[in-house]
Amino acid sequence: MNISILGTGWLGLPLAKKLKEEHIIKGSVTSQEKMQPLREAGIAPYQIKIFTEGVQGDLTSFLAHSELLIIDIPPGLRGDSAADFVGKIGRIIDYIEKSSVGKVIFVSSTSVYKDEETFPEYTEENEANGTSEAAKQLISSEKMLLKNEHFQTTVIRYGGLIGPGRHPVNYLAKKTGIKNPKAPVNLIQQEDCIKIINQIIKKEAWGKTFNAAYPHHPTKEDYYTKTAKEKNLNIPDFDENGLSKGKKISSVNLKEVLDYQFEQEI
Repeated sequence: MNISILGTGWLGLPLAKKLKEEHIIKGSVTSQEKMQPLREAGIAPYQIKIFTEGVQGDLTSFLAHSELLIIDIPPGLRGDSAADFVGKIGRIIDYIEKSSVGKVIFVSSTSVYKDEETFPEYTEENEANGTSEAAKQLISSEKMLLKNEHFQTTVIRYGGLIGPGRHPVNYLAKKTGIKNPKAPVNLIQQEDCIKIINQIIKKEAWGKTFNAAYPHHPTKEDYYTKTAKEKNLNIPDFDENGLSKGKKISSVNLKEVLDYQFEQEI
C-alpha cells in the first residue's frame, strides 16, 4: 500500500520506519533539517506546513498515488488557545478530496473526554464531552473527517504518550503543587501506538473510533511517585487540597475489532 504520513515526529517517524517494512511510505516534516532522517530511512521526505489560510509545500504531490493518509500533527493549542486546528484539518480535507486517498487515520487524544470528580470510565460508546478549547477543536476535527463521504476515517484517541525520551515524570519531578493527585493515569507506550496503527491497516478497520490507553490506571500520585523513585528523580509534590478530577479510559474496540493485546506496560 502507498501511505502518506502527515507529521513524522516522535511517533510518526518510528511509525513510518515500521510501516516501510511492508508499504511504500511518504513522510512530512515542517523544516528542512528534519528531512535527512527520513531520507536515511528510505522514506520519501516532504516539507509541508499547514495553515488555516493555506498550505506551504507540495501537499498535492505528497498525497499523489497514496491510498492511506495518516494525520499525526499536534493541534498546537497549548501555547496558543486561539489557534484554529479545525481550520487546518478543513484545509487538509480540501486536498484529500482531490487526491487518490480513500482511507484516513486521524491521531486524536483522550482529552476529548471531560475530567470529573467521579472519575467516569469512558469507552468508544461514550460521546466525547470535553469542554476545553483543545478538546472542542479535536472533537470538531474528528467529526469533519468521519462524516466526509469522499474517504473513510478511523480515529485513534491515544492516552498520554510515553516512550524513548518522553515521560511526564521528567517534567513533574521539577514541579510543586501538582493538581489532581487521586486522578487515574491513562498512558500508552510508543510501541503499542505503532502496533495498533499497523493492526488497523492489516485488519482494514476503517470507519472506526478507538480509545487507546494501557488498561491499568493507578492514581497520578502513586504512579509518578513510584516512577520517580525508579528513575532516581525528585518525588513530585502534589496538592492534596480539594477534590481531584480525572477519568478512566477503556477500549471496547481494541479488543472486539482488533483483538489487540497490550505488550508494553506503562
